Amino acid sequence: MKPRSALALGATAIVGAALVTGNAFATPTTGVTTTILAKSTFGSTQLTGFADTDNDKGNDKGWFPKHNDDDWGVFLKTHGLTDGYVVDNVIAPGGTTGWHSHPGPSIIFVVRGTVTNYDSDVPACAGADYTTGSSLTDPGGTDVHMLKNNGTVEAETIAVQFLPTGAIRKIDELAPSGCPAS
Repeated sequence: MKPRSALALGATAIVGAALVTGNAFATPTTGVTTTILAKSTFGSTQLTGFADTDNDKGNDKGWFPKHNDDDWGVFLKTHGLTDGYVVDNVIAPGGTTGWHSHPGPSIIFVVRGTVTNYDSDVPACAGADYTTGSSLTDPGGTDVHMLKNNGTVEAETIAVQFLPTGAIRKIDELAPSGCPAS
């Protein structure tokens, strides 16, 4: 074997071992069945919606120029190509998503059972329970979190995610310091 070939083979082995070792320390997903219900790519967009919930016709125009407590509004803006996902997660009793992050934000609807969200930004990673009919948001980016089913029946969530086109949808992470491992 030529010295260059041996060097290349050795470097490849070291990089491969580092990658395998790095993944071995990430917290695993257990008891979760994930189904991508929809995925679509769209360009830069700006979506605004407004409702005058107290029917005081004519007092509010545009994006909240005159804000009342009973007015409702939404604003969503993306820049560049975006992958939108709708994801169904069924979590068995004791199941966990493992600690992970996403490169963009998610809105998560609990459609069955109860899930506990552990968030690395919360002191001592204290979990917050979400029951059927409730929802939570994940800002994405550097936010690291884990969903777990601490109950005795299956739980199910539907997540709507907005990610940069081509980005990895879910990034496995190490358990943050002082947080439960899984």
